[in-house]
Formats: sequence, C-alpha cells, structure tokens
Amino acid sequence: MDVPAEKNAAGIGLPTCIALVMATMVGTGVYTTLGFQLQDLKSGFSILCLWALGGLISLCGALSYAELAARIPRSGGEYTYLGEIYHPALGFMAGFVSLVAGFAAPIALSSIAFGSYLQAAFPLVPASWSSALAVLMLSLVHMRSLRVSAFFQLGSTALKFLLAVLFIAVGLAILPRHSGPPGVLVPSLASMRELVRPSSGIALIFVLYAYSGWNATAYLASEVRKGRRTVGLSLVLGTVAVTLFYLVLNAVFLKSAPLSALCGVLNVGSVAAEHLLGRCGGRIMSLIVALGLLASLSAMIWSGPRVTQRVGENHAMLGFLAAGRRNGIPVRAIQLQLLIVLGLMACGSFETVLVFAQIPLLLCLMLGVAGLIVIRQGKGSGEPSTPLDEGKEAAFRCPLYPLPPLVFLVFSLAGLLYSVISRPWVALAGTGIMMLSLILYPWISRKQSA
Repeated sequence: MDVPAEKNAAGIGLPTCIALVMATMVGTGVYTTLGFQLQDLKSGFSILCLWALGGLISLCGALSYAELAARIPRSGGEYTYLGEIYHPALGFMAGFVSLVAGFAAPIALSSIAFGSYLQAAFPLVPASWSSALAVLMLSLVHMRSLRVSAFFQLGSTALKFLLAVLFIAVGLAILPRHSGPPGVLVPSLASMRELVRPSSGIALIFVLYAYSGWNATAYLASEVRKGRRTVGLSLVLGTVAVTLFYLVLNAVFLKSAPLSALCGVLNVGSVAAEHLLGRCGGRIMSLIVALGLLASLSAMIWSGPRVTQRVGENHAMLGFLAAGRRNGIPVRAIQLQLLIVLGLMACGSFETVLVFAQIPLLLCLMLGVAGLIVIRQGKGSGEPSTPLDEGKEAAFRCPLYPLPPLVFLVFSLAGLLYSVISRPWVALAGTGIMMLSLILYPWISRKQSA
C-alpha cells in the first residue's frame, strides 16, 4: 500500500522533483528533432513558433496534471489517473503504453542519440555499443537505493544544465561575429503559410516529443514529500524553465549553420558547434551534449519502472513485476524495461520509433488531461480517494480552468490528425499498442478473479 504523499517525510523534495522534470524533458528531442522538422518546414521563424506553441501546450498539460496530482496523490501517472477516473481497463492500457511508448521507446531514442553524439566526439567509439552500455550502467545505478538515485539525479542534472548553459553562452558570444544564415529567424509571408499546412503537424509531433516528460514526477508521487502541492509545482516550474531554454537553444542552432546542413541530421548540436567553433570545438560540444543526455536517460530509467510496479501490484498474474527490495526499488520492473529498451534499439529507425511511440503516448496524456474535466463535473467512475480540500496542506488548483485542459486537448488532437494523415501505417502501429492492451485486459482480470 502506498504511503500518502503528505506523510512521506523521508521522500523526495521540491528541488529533486524539478530536477527530475527538467532532466526528463531536456534530452533527445531538443538535440535531435530539429533536423527532422527542417524536412517539412523551411523557415526558422516557423520552427521557433512551433517550439513556443509546444511549450504552451505542455504548460497547459502540466497545470491540469498538477491538480490531478493533488486530487490523486499516488504514484503511477496515467495508469493511476485513468484507472480511477474512467475504468481499470483504461488504466491497464495506460500502464502498458507507458512501459513501451512512454519510457522504453524514449530511453531507446535517448541512448541512440547519446551514442551518436559520443561518436561525434570520439569517432573510434562504436555508437551502438556505447548506447547499450549507458542504459545498462544507469539501470544498475537505480537498482541500488532511493537515496543513490536522488543523489545521482541531482548531480547529473546540475552538470547537464551547467554544460547546456555553457553551450548557449559560447553560441551567443560567437554568433555576432559568425556569418550564419541571414534572416533565418525573420517572419515572412511564406513562414506564416507554413504554420497552417499539414506538414507543420508532423513538426509539432516532433516538438511535443521534445517536451515529453513534463509529467515526470506524477509517476512517483507517493515518494514525494508534501506531494499534493510539490508534484504540481515541480511540473509547472520545470516546464516553464525548459520552454525558455528550448527557444534560446534552437535559435542558436538555426543561426549557427545553414539549414541545408542541419536538415535530416540526427546530431544537430554537433553540426551547429562545428560551424561555430571548428572541428575541435565541435567535438568538445558533442561530448558536452552526450554527458547531458545521461541525465535524461537516468530520469526516465528511474521513473518508468514505478508504473510497471503499480501494474504488478494490481494484477496478480503480473505480480512478479511488483517484486523489489526492502527499500522499495522495483528491480524486476527495471530489468523488464531494460530488455525492452535493448530490443527497440536493435530494430527500427530513430524517426519511425519516435512517431510510433508519440501517438499512443499523446492519446493517453489527452485522456489524463480530460480526466480533470471529468472529475470537476463529478462524472468519474469512482471518486478519487483523497479529496482536493482534505488535509491541512493547501493543494494545487488549475488556474483559468477550463482553458488549460481545452488548449492541450485541441492542439494535441490536431497534431495527431496530421500524423495519421501523413504517416498512416506508423500511426496504426502506435494505436495497435493500445488495442492490444485492451484485448488482453479481460483475460488478465479473469485470471486475477480466479
């Protein structure tokens, strides 16, 4: 049984929660997706507008989840929210999606990006081997204890953002003397037209993937001190900080190198740094980005197994997933996640895995955000176990309700529709994950009843 978040005095504090959110968000997406966006869009101004829009959408989602975390202060994220608000079958689906698309796929993508950047810094290092080794070593770190995980996460996140700020500072210092693409960030009639074309929908999916992780602390809310308020604050503050960081970093990327040199490239940071600082400087910056990606990998490897552990606790047939050590570390869930990650790394291209994972993940997030509306209307299938106004601690309420959840739902739905139109087979495979879990649920629940 989970310890109520307010009474978990030995749990995780606000600084660690914010570090977890920021480390989960700032990772593969911002250092890899710009090249894919430039395949569909030709204006730097259009791309920056989409990054700002992605930040607004994510902030609206974070505000909605902040209130959900106050109403239902337990670990599990969408698995807990959808199961309590709608039906246990949808909760099981969300847990299944989180295992494969929410964590395993992003971890695989981050590890691939880590290997690519590390190879750009040290060409003789095999990218595939370094990617697999990074995932393995970080999984072992998080099997030790909660204290070790928190200490490592704080340290790696601090190093990550110190190095990222150094990257931006060097870029801003050199750009005035750098003959980059002229007028790349200046708005034009063509850039405005790009924003309303279907191609911008695919680019928005890449942007939303880069913002994935704004809900990170919801997955381990039971381990957070004063979680009914701390979880919400960490989601909102972390999302705002990352949005500002993304806008500045992408502006540096776009001004550093010709758009043709960035188009379709995975390690855009290496290309931008090489144009700014030369080959040697490019290698140094590639190493900085690679080290920063380790913090993102660590955050997702830490958060993900908590959802799988909750699934094992609630379904006897999958009870082996709940097994762990006395300190609560979900060892079996971490091991299963590691196997899935290594399998995804062995097959599938970076772009295909990204779109495949983002579609079911966005659908589950949309159901979670819509759950706030359902609860406010008093139409959930079950009342949350911890009412919002209960307890001495002031809980979080979504400001400007219902505007934030509606903004998130409308723009997320638009991005999904564009993706289905442009890549129907990948979208079908992504939704297949959700259908498979719903098909399996009646059989698993019958086994549990027996």
